[in-house]
Amino acid sequence: MIKYVMLYLMCCNIYLVLGKKHKENEKPDWAKKDIRDYTDADMERLLEQWEEDDEPLEPDELPEHLRPAPPLDLSKMNPNDPEGMLQATKKGRTLMTFVQVAGTLSKDETEELTKLWQTSLWNNHIQAERYLVGDNRAIFLFKDGSQAWVAKDYLIEQEKCESVTIESKVYPGKFSKNTNKEEL
Repeated sequence: MIKYVMLYLMCCNIYLVLGKKHKENEKPDWAKKDIRDYTDADMERLLEQWEEDDEPLEPDELPEHLRPAPPLDLSKMNPNDPEGMLQATKKGRTLMTFVQVAGTLSKDETEELTKLWQTSLWNNHIQAERYLVGDNRAIFLFKDGSQAWVAKDYLIEQEKCESVTIESKVYPGKFSKNTNKEEL
């Protein structure tokens, strides 16, 4: 395969492209251009050629959307527990959880309260990143989505938690005005 080595000589502004010798008629049109005239697409093709002979990345080094899903053993799952099945499918995948704070708090008060909750989760070995999206709403981002349900169990027990939303399902807080006491 053709491998190009680009050497930029900054002081002289000279660009050299070193590569395998080819006959002029064998090169693609984009490779016949001067390096200074390369478009982004040409540079992308050059990078692809450069990486062709590289060893493939380990699965844990791949971007999340390219990683293989962890194997699921459906025989060990309870078909009557859809939440448990959903939790198992989110293992190792990023998942966002929305947390609604009760009452009319300022953004700073919400920041402090959700920071306290995040710290409590971290102390329980649940890794969550926190982002405020409103005066009384935050996103908790879990790199391992299966941890979101454990975090939900903690969060809904908090006095100032109005609700937690995971995968479009709303779980009201224990002290929320909207909670049906018979469900708890």
